[in-house]
Amino acid sequence: MTQNFNTYIEHIDFDAWREVCVRKGTLRRFAKGEEFVTIGEVGRYIGFIVSGTLKYVAHSPGGTEHVMGLVFCDGFVADWPFCIYGQPAKLAIVAVSDCEIYCITTKEIKELIATDPNFKDVVMHSTEAVYTTVYERYIDLYCKSPQQRYNELITHHPNLFDLFSLKDIASFLNITPTHLSRLRKNDGKQC
Repeated sequence: MTQNFNTYIEHIDFDAWREVCVRKGTLRRFAKGEEFVTIGEVGRYIGFIVSGTLKYVAHSPGGTEHVMGLVFCDGFVADWPFCIYGQPAKLAIVAVSDCEIYCITTKEIKELIATDPNFKDVVMHSTEAVYTTVYERYIDLYCKSPQQRYNELITHHPNLFDLFSLKDIASFLNITPTHLSRLRKNDGKQC
C-alpha cells in the first residue's frame, strides 16, 4: 500500500503509541466475528494490531450494517476518544479475520495522561489527527462521486480487496456492492 489507509497515522507519534501498547499491554487474540468494542458499552482497550483486520460498524434503525472504518496490521484500534471519556460506543469494532492485538486498558491510558505531560500531548495530537481524518472522509462523502472515492481508494490501496470483502468495501464507500462491482469492472478489474 502506498500510504497509510488511516491517514491520522502520519500525524501522530506512532512509536509512542506502539511502545505503550506493546510494553504495557497484553497480547490478546480476537477470533473472526468477535467484537473488540460493543455498541452501548465503554471501550475497554486501545490496541496495536499485530495481525488481522477489523471494521468499525454502525447499524441503521432497521439493523442494516454500515462500515464506517477499516483497520489492519500495524494500525491502532479503539473507540477513540470516547473510550477515554467513559462514553458508551456508538459503533462496534468487529474482527474481520483472526487478530492479534496488544491491548492496553483505557484506565492505564488515563493514568498516563494524568501523570505524564509528554504523553498527554501525544494523546491531544492524536485526537486532533483522528478528527481530521474523519472530517476529511465526511467531506469526501458529500463532495466526491462514488467513482472518485473508489478511484482514490484503489489507487492508494490496491490490495484492500485482499483484506476485506467487496460488501465491506462497498459499505465503507457508501455504495451498494452492485455499484462497486460496476466500478471495478469499468476499471478493468474483475470481481
